[in-house]
Amino acid sequence: MWLGPEEVLVANALWVTERANPFFVLQRRRGHGKGGGLTGLLVGTLDVVLDSSARVAPYRILHQTQDSQVYWIVACGSSRKEITKHWEWLENNLLQTLSIFDNEEDITTFVKGKIHGIIAEENKNLQPQGDEDPGKFKEAELKMRKQFGMPEGEKLVNYYSCNFWKGRVPRQGWLYLTVNHLCFYSFLLGKEVSLVVQWVDVTRLEKNATLLFPESIRVDTRDQELFFSMFLNIGETFKLMEQLANLAMRQLLDSEGFLEDKALPRPIRPHKNISALKRDLDARAKNECYRATFRLPKDERLDGHTGCTLWTPFNKLHIPGQMFISNNYICFASKEEDACRLIIPLREVTIVEKADSSSVLPSPLSISTKSKMTFLFANLKDRDFLVQRISDFLQKTPSKQTGSSIGGTKASVSDPAPESLPTPQEASEPPASPSSPLSSPPSFSTQEIPTTSQGLLKVFQKNSPMEDLGAKGAKEKMKEESWNIHFFEYGRGMCMYRTAKTRELVLKGIPESLRGELWLLFSGAWNEMVTHPGYYAELVEKSLGKYSLATEEIERDLHRSMPEHPAFQNELGIAALRRVLTAYAFRNPTIGYCQAMNIVTSVLLLYGSEEEAFWLLVALCERMLPDYYNTRVVGALVDQGIFEELTRDVLPRLSEKMQELGVISSISLSWFLTLFLSVMPFESAVVIVDCFFYEGIKVILQVALAVLDANVEQLLDCNDEGEAMTVLGRYLDNVVNKQSISPPIPHLHALLTSGDDPPVEVDIFDLLRVSYEKFSNLRADDIEQMRFKQRLKVIQSLEDTAKRSVVRAIPGDIGFSIEELEDLYMVFKAKHLASQYWGGNRSAAVHRDPSLPYLEQYRIDASQFRELFASLTPWACGSHTPVLAGRMFRLLDQNKDSLINFKEFVTGMSGMYHGDLTEKLKALYKLHLPPALIPEEAESALEAAHYFTEDSSSEASPLASDLDLFLPWEAQEDNHMAVHIICNCSSRRSDAFFWLHGHPGMHKAYICTTGKHPYQENNFFLMFKKKIQPGVVVHAFNPSTREAEAGGFLSLRPAWSTE
Repeated sequence: MWLGPEEVLVANALWVTERANPFFVLQRRRGHGKGGGLTGLLVGTLDVVLDSSARVAPYRILHQTQDSQVYWIVACGSSRKEITKHWEWLENNLLQTLSIFDNEEDITTFVKGKIHGIIAEENKNLQPQGDEDPGKFKEAELKMRKQFGMPEGEKLVNYYSCNFWKGRVPRQGWLYLTVNHLCFYSFLLGKEVSLVVQWVDVTRLEKNATLLFPESIRVDTRDQELFFSMFLNIGETFKLMEQLANLAMRQLLDSEGFLEDKALPRPIRPHKNISALKRDLDARAKNECYRATFRLPKDERLDGHTGCTLWTPFNKLHIPGQMFISNNYICFASKEEDACRLIIPLREVTIVEKADSSSVLPSPLSISTKSKMTFLFANLKDRDFLVQRISDFLQKTPSKQTGSSIGGTKASVSDPAPESLPTPQEASEPPASPSSPLSSPPSFSTQEIPTTSQGLLKVFQKNSPMEDLGAKGAKEKMKEESWNIHFFEYGRGMCMYRTAKTRELVLKGIPESLRGELWLLFSGAWNEMVTHPGYYAELVEKSLGKYSLATEEIERDLHRSMPEHPAFQNELGIAALRRVLTAYAFRNPTIGYCQAMNIVTSVLLLYGSEEEAFWLLVALCERMLPDYYNTRVVGALVDQGIFEELTRDVLPRLSEKMQELGVISSISLSWFLTLFLSVMPFESAVVIVDCFFYEGIKVILQVALAVLDANVEQLLDCNDEGEAMTVLGRYLDNVVNKQSISPPIPHLHALLTSGDDPPVEVDIFDLLRVSYEKFSNLRADDIEQMRFKQRLKVIQSLEDTAKRSVVRAIPGDIGFSIEELEDLYMVFKAKHLASQYWGGNRSAAVHRDPSLPYLEQYRIDASQFRELFASLTPWACGSHTPVLAGRMFRLLDQNKDSLINFKEFVTGMSGMYHGDLTEKLKALYKLHLPPALIPEEAESALEAAHYFTEDSSSEASPLASDLDLFLPWEAQEDNHMAVHIICNCSSRRSDAFFWLHGHPGMHKAYICTTGKHPYQENNFFLMFKKKIQPGVVVHAFNPSTREAEAGGFLSLRPAWSTE
């Protein structure tokens, strides 16, 4: 590549001149290529340790003039071919021109200007491709591809200098992190270490420090443990490795490969050593953290953030924190975790203005909303730029329609009216929920009764006055009043100030009249609902009458969803539940339907309309409980792993006992999947759901730990799993909510409550209080870190299970051992994944469906099979290989979808490796018949590439016809060997012969005995004077026509051997 001319002070140090002319010198770096001796060895070591080869390629061209001692580097290259191309261009285009100049300074100025012009032209041509990577980084990427044999499609993300510990010896070298691989290379004084690990094979990745390995990164695969240390910035390196391993796990989980973000804005100033992919991954990490922190939709992209202060009227303070701006939201998070959090949708913003600066309030910015709330930010570093960005986003924000403009049935596009009700008296009324689009009967079958816009609880619960409920009613009224006061002080709706006070109120219990509204706000479901008006109604309409495996499972589970609740003892509740679950299965076929979704959704329907329950389900499945409800419940297994890890940390004695009994995995999965709704009385579990929507999975983990902690002594006395489950079941059955105003609902698990002693009741609010007192030190960042660690373990465990399932599905007579099948499966899987790495639009990557049975998930196409055929099969024979591989693939592809699964693959492999001679010949014979033989090959299959005479020399035959056969048996330990061949060749001449290819010293044999009549089966006995080695190829010829026979061999076996 051409380089901007830079001065080189010492031109010949560590370099060898290979070509020279009066104006240019082509040099090769010592130690590169053959030879070099001790100097080359030292230079090679320096290149690896100091990374000089990443800055300076092994070849370069210098510009010089005769009387000057100064050299200018103008080009470099990673290969001789590349540098020769540049050299020839200079000789052909510049030498004559430079000879005209009289002044050497003019010569140098002209050369520098010409080179700059070439570089500018190349950059101009590259701009549409979005190539932003700096020159040094490109050199490192070229080096990585050359060193490890990676194709163009493998992109380098970043590279780091570090030590790799081989035994107790550290090897200084370079760690290359690509999208799909971790690579390491070291060369020290002639000793080379080269290492390549696929991210999909990583089973453990952690940062630790031990006595032997000072602060290091540990990378485990199924068969090795690797340690890397001495990083300049180990935190940055480990974070990037986590991201890449996570992408690989996502690929294994749902076949989502890495797609570069083309919409990522270009940096104002190009970074010297940061690739576009690294910027992309950094932006993804920030976006994910931003969306998780503020519960925003999955497509929200963070534009930027800045430090500032926010004026909080409820305590009259300027709270320091960070302002975040994205395409649809302005958010604020205080530095102190619980001090304040704020979400302002741009659809609600009416005015953004710069207020007057003062020493007390520098660079203030005022934002007003439609609900008459005003937010005052200050201490903004670049206020003018910030206002311009907000203005740009506001212009792109679609104008929010009002319910009146489109009719009452779609009023859901408006945010809840309570934001505009600041007074406690007005706020005491329940918030106006968006009208359900299902209120229009024509959209649905007349056999189904649509629900009202309210939750089912309001429909089926008798509206008794609070006064009639006694102490419970008074307590409920106090809760409502507390929330109304909170709304007055902190705002109501999406723009509410969320503080420690908000969490206190949630922990004391949300009033039933406000539960649906607050669930929508805290989960972020409201944002998606108001920005997608009519979406749920469209889904319901589209999914009507559609049948699938998901709909069958939904129908089976409908009447198992809270059957003890009156709302689901009639068609009104059942029909609503059916519509919500079916609509979601239609929206997200990857998840479809999973058991436990029915229980959670039935509770959501009690407190909200169908549309609200649908969007709450979306928030749960796609954001708050990621991967919980897929076919393998990976997310729940991951959090179950976190629970076990936390149990080991905080309850070590109990953890050991629980592991011994094997009870944690049995009990905790249902706790996480149903948020305790299936194991606790409904009125108690719903309080946990309140906290979950505000705090996330942290609450479920805390409560689970508190339940174990409350039963430590009893669990330690248990002798088996059943006894431990009974202890926990009885405890959970008796967690009561004494403040609930709803009539008690019989709990199906109450059957576990038995024994002589009456059970001790546990108040749900006491359980929550204890969980926060003892286990509230859990942080969201820590949970995400543990999730990553457990995700590696869970997904790799599932992959091992899949491997065992696939191997068990292979018939026992296949011929391969279990170990061989497992090895073949890993090779087959790696070949499939390679198509996702670099295959672009290859069919295997497109066709993969994770919902299919394990055997069908990994499949390969013809080109991938051809590569495996050439490297694994005993029938690979030079120029024949592609033809045989193509025919074998067509023979194995029974359903004609241009893909074969693992079972089909090993069936073909087994025939070549383990079949008897007759079976191998039958398989080979089938390769010369349709469907293996395509019409285009039929004619060429009858022709020989060359002609031979009986006087042919003893050199190996170059012929490669389609009638080639192998003699795979071991030759006898004798000097002569006969082969009996039954053939339907047309020739019966005694001078017909069989040509042997690949047998040293013996290349043809004459027929000893011939058959009776042409075109019938003839018996040929061939006598060879020397024993035949394995792998000999036999060709049948008719010497009269000098062509290959068109028949084909039916059997081929040894007849006798003689001395």
